Amino acid sequence: MEKFNGLLSAMKKSLIEIDLAIKGFIVMSETIDKMYESIINNKVPGNWMAVGYPSLKPLSSWYDDLIVRVATMDTWLKNGNPLSYWMPGMFFPQGFMTGVLQTHAREYKIAIDFLSFSFEIQDAERADEIEAAPETGVMIYGLFIDGARWDRENGIIADQYPAKMVETMPVVWFKPLENFKPDPEDYQAPLYKTSLR
Repeated sequence: MEKFNGLLSAMKKSLIEIDLAIKGFIVMSETIDKMYESIINNKVPGNWMAVGYPSLKPLSSWYDDLIVRVATMDTWLKNGNPLSYWMPGMFFPQGFMTGVLQTHAREYKIAIDFLSFSFEIQDAERADEIEAAPETGVMIYGLFIDGARWDRENGIIADQYPAKMVETMPVVWFKPLENFKPDPEDYQAPLYKTSLR
């Protein structure tokens, strides 16, 4: 939340500055000039990206996405922990995942070094289909699979449909387990923040 507040503060300050510069009340600095050019070209300004989260979206889509992210954080703050978490909407998902492991380690008095995640794909497709939070770990929604698809009928990764590069994943249960050794038959899928990997 601090990171989102820092981004929103930087945006507000720079938007006030660009307004003043356009009106001629302050000198148009190089930063403000580059920001103006980015906005005109529907690109996220560099001064916002410097304090923002990784994204490849154009400014208009990025802004819509930011509104949803901030609303999600606001709801979480005001209503407490959700039943499932929107991982793609987080500023720093690695920190969240470490926090989940730390919480589990404290609750069950296990050294965090002995914990790792196992994963269970759920039948639920959306966050609002989750009726209860799991006893351990977290439910995650909003993930995508690139270059393949999750075959819901057979519960396996399958070939993508023609002309469909990206497909949404069902809700995934991230379960912390002590001394967990994944089945060698299971596919260890990497998880990326953007398509740049």
